[in-house]
Amino acid sequence: MRPPARSSSLPRPRRRHGVHSLRGQLTLANVALLALGIVTATAVSLMGMRHYLLDQVDTQLVKTRESLGVSRLTMTQIDSLTALTFVRDRIGPAVDGSPKPDSLFAAVDRRGRAVEVAGFEPTDTQRAFAAAVDDPGALAHDDDPQDITVHGADYRATGARLADGTYVLFATSTDGLHKGIAKALKLDLTVGTLLLALLACLTMFSVRRRMLPLEAMVETSSAIADGDLTRRVPSSHRPTQEVEQLRLALNSMLQQVESAHRTRERSTAQLRRFVGDASHELRTPLAAIRGYLQLYDKGMLTDPVERRRAWDRMNGEADRMGRLVDELLTLARLDQRPELRFRSVDLSRLVRDAAEDLRAQQPGRPVTVDADGTLLVQADESGLRQVLGNLVGNVRTHTPADVPVRIGLERADGVVRLCVADKGPGLAEEDATRVFDRFFRTGRGAGSGLGMAIVHGVVTAHGGGVAVRTAPGEGLDVTVTLPVR
Repeated sequence: MRPPARSSSLPRPRRRHGVHSLRGQLTLANVALLALGIVTATAVSLMGMRHYLLDQVDTQLVKTRESLGVSRLTMTQIDSLTALTFVRDRIGPAVDGSPKPDSLFAAVDRRGRAVEVAGFEPTDTQRAFAAAVDDPGALAHDDDPQDITVHGADYRATGARLADGTYVLFATSTDGLHKGIAKALKLDLTVGTLLLALLACLTMFSVRRRMLPLEAMVETSSAIADGDLTRRVPSSHRPTQEVEQLRLALNSMLQQVESAHRTRERSTAQLRRFVGDASHELRTPLAAIRGYLQLYDKGMLTDPVERRRAWDRMNGEADRMGRLVDELLTLARLDQRPELRFRSVDLSRLVRDAAEDLRAQQPGRPVTVDADGTLLVQADESGLRQVLGNLVGNVRTHTPADVPVRIGLERADGVVRLCVADKGPGLAEEDATRVFDRFFRTGRGAGSGLGMAIVHGVVTAHGGGVAVRTAPGEGLDVTVTLPVR
């Protein structure tokens, strides 16, 4: 049965799907990691691309410089038609009308001033080229070409010293290289942005799918907070190992919480009923004693016989109240799970003593005992005597004095079985299920209704169990099972 819903003062958790949610944080983390990877890969690739292209330009310039150096030409020889053709074919002189030519060529003297070549005056570009080189000698002797800027354009330049001391400078433009790198950067950024957007969408979808079991746990926790202790976290179609372990652990915890809650409610109800029954049982003897005392106080007990009968009744009610209090104290101690004093006890001797007590109290009752020899068990002797006393007393109180009773004892399968069976009227099925309840009484006779509860408590404290077999008109068989230690 589902327990009634209870109002909770705790606020219900709200679903958050923003940046502060786990879904948003995981998405941001994945996007940030991918962005870092894209930036790193783009930077490395562009640096490698620039290094490779510059290396190609430098290789071509160095080859041209080495060709001029090996030829040992002079400026006079370059002025000849053959040399001029060689230079124009290999180096490619600048065209005057191009503001930013792909390659530059200039001849300079030792002071770094541009000189004419083959009778041609140096152009403005050649003069600017010569002015951009601070030291032609250092440029010619340097192993690697250098970066220079001519008319706002970037070049890689080198030089060669001719046999007559003249320097020939030549350079190759790097604007195309830089434009290519810029286009590659734009392409990488565009593709990277698209990848980041795609990753964000896929991450949101994937995390949302993976977070469904956690959302189910939140809903279940909210329902339990509202009082529905029967709710459990359902299993997803494709759970991850960690989420499934969390689900199982949470369901196990909820099962324990529900069991503890029901046990507490049942214990509270039993305690309430126990207090009510105890109050009712104690009220009866107290009312009887108070009534006789009032009669005595008013002088209405003038006859000595009546006073004697009143005195006996008050003593009887006081004894009854004392036994009830003793039984209540016994049950209270059993509820506290006391440490029993285990020692070697001859259970056969206890059975025979209980049978002799019953024969002495009811000589006309046939009593059969199946407990020959010695049967030693490790148990609390006073507790076992109380168990036998209550079982035999139950037979004495609730069955006619001529009904046969059998007390049997046997050892089998590592346990000891003690059976007390009578041929009395027996119990109905609904009464048999409540025979161990406290203050439960049937219509078979008087009693406090605590004897069988004490039997169950003592046997349970010994680690054993009690079973009842009965039916209307077939008597009552109570079997006590004790472990052999």
